[in-house]
Amino acid sequence: MEVFKGTKIVNGIAIGKIKIYKAPVYEISEELVNDIAKEIERFESARVKVQEEQNALYEKEMKAGHKDTAGIFEAHAMMLDDEDTLIDPCKEIMAEGHTAEYAVRQAFDDAARQFSEMDDEYFRARSADVIDLKNSMLDILFGADTANLQGTEPAILVAEDLAPSETVKLDKSLLLGLVTRLGSSNSHTAILARSMNWPTLIQCHDVADDWDGKFAILDGYNSCIYIEPDQNIIDELSAKQAEDKKKEEALQQLKGQPSVTKDGRKVKLYANIGGPKDVKAVIENDAEGVGLFRSEFVYLNSKTDPTEDEQFAAYKKVLEELSPRMVIIRTCDIGADKTIDYMNLEKEENPALGFRAVRICLTRPAFFKRQLRALLRASAFGNLGIMFPMIISRWEVQKCKGLLQECKVELEQEGIAVGKYEIGIMIETPAAALCADELAEEVDFFSLGTNDLTQYTCAIDRQSASLEPFANTHHPAVLRLIRETIEAGHRHNTWVGICGELGADPTLTEEFLKMGVDELSVNPKSILPLRGNVRNVDLSKYKTESPKAEEAPKAEKKGFFGRLFS
Repeated sequence: MEVFKGTKIVNGIAIGKIKIYKAPVYEISEELVNDIAKEIERFESARVKVQEEQNALYEKEMKAGHKDTAGIFEAHAMMLDDEDTLIDPCKEIMAEGHTAEYAVRQAFDDAARQFSEMDDEYFRARSADVIDLKNSMLDILFGADTANLQGTEPAILVAEDLAPSETVKLDKSLLLGLVTRLGSSNSHTAILARSMNWPTLIQCHDVADDWDGKFAILDGYNSCIYIEPDQNIIDELSAKQAEDKKKEEALQQLKGQPSVTKDGRKVKLYANIGGPKDVKAVIENDAEGVGLFRSEFVYLNSKTDPTEDEQFAAYKKVLEELSPRMVIIRTCDIGADKTIDYMNLEKEENPALGFRAVRICLTRPAFFKRQLRALLRASAFGNLGIMFPMIISRWEVQKCKGLLQECKVELEQEGIAVGKYEIGIMIETPAAALCADELAEEVDFFSLGTNDLTQYTCAIDRQSASLEPFANTHHPAVLRLIRETIEAGHRHNTWVGICGELGADPTLTEEFLKMGVDELSVNPKSILPLRGNVRNVDLSKYKTESPKAEEAPKAEKKGFFGRLFS
């Protein structure tokens, strides 16, 4: 028996034979050709076929309810229309007499390199998308048969790495688990694995071709793979696999059940989403509402600044489909690791501390008011919460509320209906947490963005892999700020939720409930496991640390803006 370590992406046990997956390697000639028109025609034919393929994959994933993965292929189809980045460079190379295959390799590799060298994390990630498209183009141009690379029997698939298109084409009935030598926890392969709940190990650097056909057990819990395990390991992990199956069946029984502790404490379990495409996942996983609708994806998925009507349509669709569930929409949180060309933002030395989120909105009031008007119009179609991100001071909240009120008056004068809504802010900096008492006087709710709160409290860049050994998401300073924020909110009858990744951490569920948190907003797939955790907690053994906001009537907000918007 041999044991090899890696980095786990998905917990779980996979037992079976190994199949080594190898994508084809092509020999591309650099010889010049005479018929340039023919090569351009071959290129265009391949481009159209790959685009049709990407659109088909998008439809397939949407029907399967895999919204995260569907978005990848939608973006791929759009990239293949990019004349400046991909189409024109290929045609320029072919105009010199090179083959379509050579042009695709050169132009796509060059584009991928440019993306990989960008400072912004979002655009760096596009490098892998371009390589995936290059390989799909070459498969078409070479007429390759890639249908049977997976084999015909159920197996643990082992590969150097997998591109999104390769991963989604796999026959799920034959896939027991996945192991790659390369990859990262933020790669598309990892996203797909999480979405499809495959036991997955990446960065297993000892992957070898001679594993092919050998019996193995992938242990996601312990981040390792056993090659030809002994009988004791087989018995132990087979029992664990059976236990996991029973737990999954038990989770399905929690649909429709209340999210309440053994001693009767109710907590709301909401979902984090990126847009209308995620509504189905919210419903399927029985989320009680949406605690974070990342509206910036409406901007990221548009080639131009989205109009008021375009935004209204997106917000209205989600509110209508989920009514009467509450939907909290975060206003545009562009900046830092999310940038858009058409916004013409200047490059910054430290973008995480720079011009982002509400700072952009408050200095571009016309831009901001388009979104606020769209949100207010949508409020007539459901239960809306409007949440402002990256708030560090009271005057920012007051300025946001002032612009919101301007928009409300304008719409009413135009005869456009505006419904009821709640106003909230994200607490994602130590500054906001430490002045939570005065901020609570201005709003109906807080939502703790623990990803950024951890980054700013611990002075650790969340995008830096080299800093992972120093990162501690359970740092006592972070947990103290969370507790003090909850207590401050409740002192002013402002309810408090958590929408960062810590909300789904099962080791912190009981701790957050002890603190008195009112709501937890997580990835839709985490709803049922989290509900199971909540229902197993008994808070009666603890002294109550914080009153529940819902037990008392809403206190009158103080100050001019508080009275104006109450």
